[in-house]
Amino acid sequence: MAVVIVESPAKAKTINRYLGNKYTVLASYGHVRDLNDKRGSVDPENNFSMKWQINPKSTKHISDIKSALSKDNHLILATDPDREGEAISWHLVEILKKQKSVKEDTKVQRIVFNAITKTSVLEAINNPRDLDGPLIEAYLARRALDYLLGYNMSPSLTKVGFGFQSAGRVQSPTLRLIVDREMEIESFKPQEYWSINLSLIYERNKKFEAKGIEYKNKKIEKFTINTKEYADEIVKDFQNSKFFVEDISSVPKKRKPLPPFLTSTLQQDANNRLFMGAQQTMSVAQKLYEAGHITYMRTDGIDMAPEAMTTTRNTIKKIYGDKFLPDRPRFYKNKIVNAQEAHECIRPTDITKTSENLNLQDINQKKLYDLIRNRTLASQMEDEISETTTIILKNEDKSNSLKATGRVVIFEGFRKAFSYDENEELNNNENKELPIIEEGKEVITDDVVPQQHFTQAKPRYSEATLVKKMVDLGIGRPSTYASIVSTIQSRQYVRKEKNRLIR
Repeated sequence: MAVVIVESPAKAKTINRYLGNKYTVLASYGHVRDLNDKRGSVDPENNFSMKWQINPKSTKHISDIKSALSKDNHLILATDPDREGEAISWHLVEILKKQKSVKEDTKVQRIVFNAITKTSVLEAINNPRDLDGPLIEAYLARRALDYLLGYNMSPSLTKVGFGFQSAGRVQSPTLRLIVDREMEIESFKPQEYWSINLSLIYERNKKFEAKGIEYKNKKIEKFTINTKEYADEIVKDFQNSKFFVEDISSVPKKRKPLPPFLTSTLQQDANNRLFMGAQQTMSVAQKLYEAGHITYMRTDGIDMAPEAMTTTRNTIKKIYGDKFLPDRPRFYKNKIVNAQEAHECIRPTDITKTSENLNLQDINQKKLYDLIRNRTLASQMEDEISETTTIILKNEDKSNSLKATGRVVIFEGFRKAFSYDENEELNNNENKELPIIEEGKEVITDDVVPQQHFTQAKPRYSEATLVKKMVDLGIGRPSTYASIVSTIQSRQYVRKEKNRLIR
């Protein structure tokens, strides 16, 4: 029986069901070896030669693989379809060659699949390839750089103190972001400003809210009203003024859906909506992937396979009806600099199945699957159509002006499946309902309220906003976001309070 190697026992169990008794499916349990932890394991003077050591925990797993190969001289490497997965396969082959289990006549093949479904696995088995040399070299270059930077910088950091244990190519700039933000907060000086808010009544009982935008022909900007005395003066004038509807304008607006999830956006949304940290999100997603419920979860790609797009569109039509389905499929352009779009977006392997159909028992798996499914559906749905109405009111001599804004959703579109922000309607004043009103009509001033504000420093990073910043600056890759955010916390470089990272 051909020996198939995957990374985890859960994945091995799932794939074994698909392949049957013609194959022996075993797990490597992740990386099987790494650089020796002694100085000199990367030698820049000797063509960057590297000294490796086998992980002691991997000894038994390697022994099991050797035993299986002794019965069938055919090795199929089915580790994850990314750089780390390619590296694990390469390391394993190198070890097996040294230990004489992989010989010249051993048939060694590499297969990759983006989803652990029977169709994907069997298609991969039928389309093997060789190990990807350039991808392995990219891994070796990054690993050498990590080692040389970290091994040389870490001792200096420990001498400085402050509890630092190590440095790294990605870890260090990520921590710098948090420290710089902390310094910004410490040096920030609040600035006072006021706004004038009015409660107005139209035709007895139709109440709505407006804000002052002009006083004595002078535009009220953010810092125009900077003292209580000036605010009280405006309040008194507004209370004694009669306001009339000067202008009413309505502007239609369309909003397009967001693209399907990739690694960084999944981590951000799971943190914002489900309060799951980056590491927890990836752990839950890994379980969903290994069970065959979603596609590979470490990806920069936002493309969707043609057959998946067809199924998604058919599902939208079935659930929501024709009016929610665009005439043509939607295609998205990736905004990430240097994105490596070797894989699809993160999506359900079968969009027709809900979390209830899958009988998911773990609450976090259920929530994350629903989030991924809803975002995937929404990405192929119609635009949201709304109408924003703006009412301008002026006093009798037109020296004072007010503005009221309201927004009405005419057609939900993609929001039927997935909103931009679940709290958006609560936080956005533009979404407040306005009465049907006529130009020239007088409104009654019910109340005038001055509101004091102070400018706020930029907030500390949450895990979601830190990952977004890392993506914007090109720090890290999909496989490293969660581990870096987790590492700087586990080493107590930062602590998390109320979902914010504090140095």
